[in-house]
Formats: sequence, structure tokens, C-alpha cells
Amino acid sequence: MTIRRREPENLVRAHGLDLRLLHPWPGLDTPFRGAWCVLRPGDVTEAHAHHEREMFIALSGRAEVVCGDGRYELAAGDIALMRAGVEHHIVNGHREDFSYYAIWWGPQMAAEFLAGRPGAAS
Repeated sequence: MTIRRREPENLVRAHGLDLRLLHPWPGLDTPFRGAWCVLRPGDVTEAHAHHEREMFIALSGRAEVVCGDGRYELAAGDIALMRAGVEHHIVNGHREDFSYYAIWWGPQMAAEFLAGRPGAAS
């Protein structure tokens, strides 16, 4: 068993929030990527869209996900799923940190993962 700790001292500031990339890591290959993310009060992430789907799993606090023309409240225990190609960002207008786990995946990541597996077709 491997346990990956939150390691708050290892968060880095990027894209308007504090984060730590968790997938991949040595000894673990996955068909997806993931990051532990923390929005401090007043933080707004950079608006972006990408080719992959993305899922946010809210761990603590509250924030608003702005996705396309909609604004959606997200709180601890909630899960948000964004389709590929939709511009989105997150706003923490509250007085406490908003922590979440972001996971993103797409066909290219799956193909890279499968290509690295024993017996995979090339």
C-alpha cells in the first residue's frame, strides 16, 4: 500500500491557487492526472478550457465554479464534472479555504497509459 500525504508545505502557487500535482508519481502510472488544490479566501483561478474532461471533488470549504455562462456553488462532499472544451474557473468568495482534488483525463492519456502496459498493442 502507498499513502500519499497532503503535504501542505509542498503546495506551489500557480494558476491563481495553491496546488500539488499528485498523479503521476514514481511507481504509479494512471490513465489520468490529479492535483490537490487549495483556493484561499478571495482566490480566483485562471479561466481555461482543455481537451480533457475534469472532475473536482470538494474536500473542505465552499466556492463557486463558473462554467460557461453558469455559476454553481460547490461545497465539501460535492463533485463537479466539466466537459472538454468548456471554459471554467473557480472563485472563493468566502472566509475559509476551499480544498478540492482535481482529476483530468482524455483519450491521449489513456492511449499513453495503455501503450506502457505489458502486452499492449503498438
